[in-house]
Amino acid sequence: MSAQELTLSLGLSPCPNDTFIFHALLEGRVRVPAPAPWSGHIRFVPHFADVEELNGMAVAGRLDVTKLSLGAVARIMDAYALFSSGAALGWGCGPLVVAAKPLTPEQLKSASVAVPGLMTTANLLLDLHGGFRGPRRELLFSDIMDAVARGEDEAGVIIHEGRFTFGDHGLIKIVDLGEWWESAFHLPLPLGAIAGRRGLPLAVALAVQGGIAESLRHAWAHPEDSRDFIRAHAQELDDAVTKAHIETFVTAFSEDLGPAGREAIATLVERSAARLGVALPAAGLFWPGAAA
Repeated sequence: MSAQELTLSLGLSPCPNDTFIFHALLEGRVRVPAPAPWSGHIRFVPHFADVEELNGMAVAGRLDVTKLSLGAVARIMDAYALFSSGAALGWGCGPLVVAAKPLTPEQLKSASVAVPGLMTTANLLLDLHGGFRGPRRELLFSDIMDAVARGEDEAGVIIHEGRFTFGDHGLIKIVDLGEWWESAFHLPLPLGAIAGRRGLPLAVALAVQGGIAESLRHAWAHPEDSRDFIRAHAQELDDAVTKAHIETFVTAFSEDLGPAGREAIATLVERSAARLGVALPAAGLFWPGAAA
């Protein structure tokens, strides 16, 4: 390996939206030139993990670039800044609260709820909603539907592919947290974003940001290129579910947040920071040079 090669660790989830976006970058279809004093192209070393594991790794500062939940951003703002590309953000894409039987709002207040991690956006939305005050149990997102179906938890918050498959587990939708957010704030819902360590040189950060956007554009232009890569990592192998997943969670905001995306993220992070009693960083949430 050349001493001048720039290598960055990259955390991402195995879910179809992330593998769709990052396939071209990781498989060499898109290459990101390394700025001086490095030579050649930036090499990315991927670490695939559940998003709550990635959140914990970001809190520990272990990754150069990583996907993370918006629910975790207020905890890592001093160490990481957000890129304008790669986000999961949009309309009609929110986590769902599901149960095995109908529950009234009064019953929901004290119901036990399985959540995909305490730092996830799903758990933050439960906090902000205010209608869920019962005990919460952390489970891997893919285990939640079965746990609720077995009666181990009265309700569960489902994310990722679960949005399309909960009915197969005999569950019903109780609350759409995305609809609640959109009604309350009149903004698209930010679920996850890509962050880079603030210690990265700005030229490197902007090169990475541009590379992510270019990788996504390649995926849109050549959707069959990433098919096998996506299937190799996905929890749910049904092609129709995978297609719906990508169409729901990969949007125009994933290429570039734009003003509306940035406002949505800032609105959610401000409320998260207030709950944690922390101040927003003076340097801002985002890398300078927003346009991807």
